[in-house]
Amino acid sequence: MSNDQVYSSLDDVKLVQAARKGDMGAFEELVYRHRDKVYARCYLMLHHEETALDLSQEAWVKAWQKLGQFQGGSSFATWLTRIAINLCLDELRKNKTRQAESIEQLAEETGGVERQMPVVTVSPTEGLERGELRGRIDAALGKLSEEHRTVLVMHEFEEMEYKDIAAAAGISIGTVMSRLFYARKKLAALLADLRAPE
Repeated sequence: MSNDQVYSSLDDVKLVQAARKGDMGAFEELVYRHRDKVYARCYLMLHHEETALDLSQEAWVKAWQKLGQFQGGSSFATWLTRIAINLCLDELRKNKTRQAESIEQLAEETGGVERQMPVVTVSPTEGLERGELRGRIDAALGKLSEEHRTVLVMHEFEEMEYKDIAAAAGISIGTVMSRLFYARKKLAALLADLRAPE
């Protein structure tokens, strides 16, 4: 049996134990198993391919560095995805600060930001050409605000509890519930035409 076959026959817990002892082959198997999920979560939160790729890679570096802290209370995939989500939240916060600064600067330079904003039109058939439900959902998620998309991804995809979302995002549980309510409502409206006829 080759090394690859040995690694692929082990579960995540055994691979983590081996990786902790410095076995890079075991860690590479974990990367192989979970890299798509980690990237998908980063992309859902950020809606920017390059940044999602950078942050998903950064999540793997952090996971390697913090492997000794993995307690096994949750699955390795859940623990890893939380690392990625926290990196994405940091990126969203940084972007918000940069965005606010650039809007203030633009207002100072031009005497008003409204004239500078481009008109964005969204084609109602966008996403349908791909012919995939996943494409439509992805496009709809992209139309949510960062705040709404973030709580929705954490709750619906990661199955995180309100208190964990609140702690990760630095907001109150009430705010989590409110954002989740409006995110679901907006998503339902954006995908209303996908419902089967009664």
